[in-house]
Amino acid sequence: MTTTSTRVRVVRALAAGAVAGVLAGCGAGGSGGSSAGGAPPPAPERPASGAGGTRVTADLTDFRIALSQKTFAPGSYVFVAKNDGHHDHALEIEGPSGENRTKTLAPGASDTIGVTLKPGTYEVYCPVDGHEDLGMKTEITVGAAATRPPVNPAPAPAPPSDGGGGY
Repeated sequence: MTTTSTRVRVVRALAAGAVAGVLAGCGAGGSGGSSAGGAPPPAPERPASGAGGTRVTADLTDFRIALSQKTFAPGSYVFVAKNDGHHDHALEIEGPSGENRTKTLAPGASDTIGVTLKPGTYEVYCPVDGHEDLGMKTEITVGAAATRPPVNPAPAPAPPSDGGGGY
């Protein structure tokens, strides 16, 4: 009886390991930038977890990103990505400061990344296959967006003519 129960345990452990391997392979998302061997690109460097900055929450749902803040000044930020959807998601911020990305998040999971934002425009999107095209994207502008001159300023009024009707 001991031999049979040992075999059953070994078979169950092997089956569980195989299922875990298949699931890990299915969860690997990306934006098409993987290498020829199919491995995901290396993770970008992240600031130390104790890095400070303005906290911004990014709620990831199927298929939308909602940021807790709409305006951004140059400086340090901590983005907290929460997957409130039913599919795997991630958060990537790409712009003048480079690219920063969370790990791929299962439903209910969250991850934090520290980013130092320089002035300019940034794309914020979900890099999991196809999600950006489904609407999981937004743009933020950091810095002097409000100081841009108007595109078509109003022409100056013409000076009055002195064509006979004056004093």
